[in-house]
Amino acid sequence: MTDTATAPADPRDILARYRQRREQVVTAPKGNLALVNTQWISGDPAAPPQPIWGVPGLWSPLPAGQSGLKVTAAAADGIRVDGELVDGETIVRGKDDPAPGEIAFSDTVTGFVIASEEGEYALRVWDANSEAIQEFGSIDAYDFDPEWIIKATFSPIEGGKTVGFEHLKDEGKTRDMVVPGEITFTKDGVDYNLAAFKSGRALQLVFADSTNGSETYSVGRFLFVAPNPDGTVTLDFNLAVLPPCAFSYNFNCPLPPAQNRFSVPIRAGEKNVLNKSGELLHG
Repeated sequence: MTDTATAPADPRDILARYRQRREQVVTAPKGNLALVNTQWISGDPAAPPQPIWGVPGLWSPLPAGQSGLKVTAAAADGIRVDGELVDGETIVRGKDDPAPGEIAFSDTVTGFVIASEEGEYALRVWDANSEAIQEFGSIDAYDFDPEWIIKATFSPIEGGKTVGFEHLKDEGKTRDMVVPGEITFTKDGVDYNLAAFKSGRALQLVFADSTNGSETYSVGRFLFVAPNPDGTVTLDFNLAVLPPCAFSYNFNCPLPPAQNRFSVPIRAGEKNVLNKSGELLHG
């Protein structure tokens, strides 16, 4: 007799729930579809402050070494920083600060300040009622395919290895990211050695394959994995997701390094973002 309470769930059901949660996440008030602007504010802090598209106030960089941006606004602009109405000048602390600032422009429009590796800062603006959220239909994805659940080996590298990752908007420049180990496996007679960088407690694999630009998003896709205690790692490409830049042009996503570019099609995971008519949302 089978104990249905403890029997493994059908992987197709698990995948269906995962994809339902994904659509809830990308349409959240600070989900990928809500990002409407990322604008960098740089230059001389003593220069006249700058406007930012879509929101009130004027914005200035801070002296080198200080986190965040300065906003100048009147009470009538309705900007609240950390819950306090701005009437004059206020500092909005960046996400690199232990206590980053939160900005509210209206009931649906919010923001926060991000930092670059070079110490510059940008305002990110989120709209919980954005045009993209209103037009969103679904995330198109492949059917479940057990062939693309792969057991690989994870070999830690003491101290990690630095790999240069290009980003979509960085015009060919690379950013050094630490790869904590090698992910290796053999499939259909081909040996693979993949680079995945740390993302919280998981590893983030940025990969491309021969479906990109035809069946799937042109830039590539992401897969988040966690090494097992026994030195293995499961690569379930059915859980591959579209990068944030597939949902909003205001993200700057990492591009797959050469070793993560598959010459074969990986027909598993998410494919494209579609509007309510079933066409590409950003076609």
